[in-house]
Amino acid sequence: MRIIPYTKPGFEDLKKKLETEVSKRPEAVKQLTRGRDMGDLSENGLYKAAKQALNDIDRQIRYFKNLIKYAKVYIPQNSECVALGHNVTVETENGNKKYLIVGEYEANPKENKISLKSPIGHNLMGRKVGEEIDIRTPNGFLTYKIIKISN
Repeated sequence: MRIIPYTKPGFEDLKKKLETEVSKRPEAVKQLTRGRDMGDLSENGLYKAAKQALNDIDRQIRYFKNLIKYAKVYIPQNSECVALGHNVTVETENGNKKYLIVGEYEANPKENKISLKSPIGHNLMGRKVGEEIDIRTPNGFLTYKIIKISN
């Protein structure tokens, strides 16, 4: 499997999500045991629901462990060129925007966290302050000028 890039805060959030799922598991096991103790399993709704809930938790735990196993945390070294983990301020037709460049599993456009594989993130990577970039997006071309790069 390939390496999954993360910022340090994103990786810490991932570990917290894993801890949360692991902490839910004992209660789910208790519910499953309670349902199993009620008798006939073929028509036992509590048992079926508890089994499904435990399966969901176990699936999430495997998912998070797999992400952690292949994760690589990137910490930007300098602010000369845009890299993973940098805050980038750009000038657009509609004013200034600030983005945090993150890995694909951390991306959240509502929080201005954009993936390095998104059209905007991909075109910003490796660029320097003062450069103008024409970015092709699903809504057409956008022109961005990099104003500031920070950690």
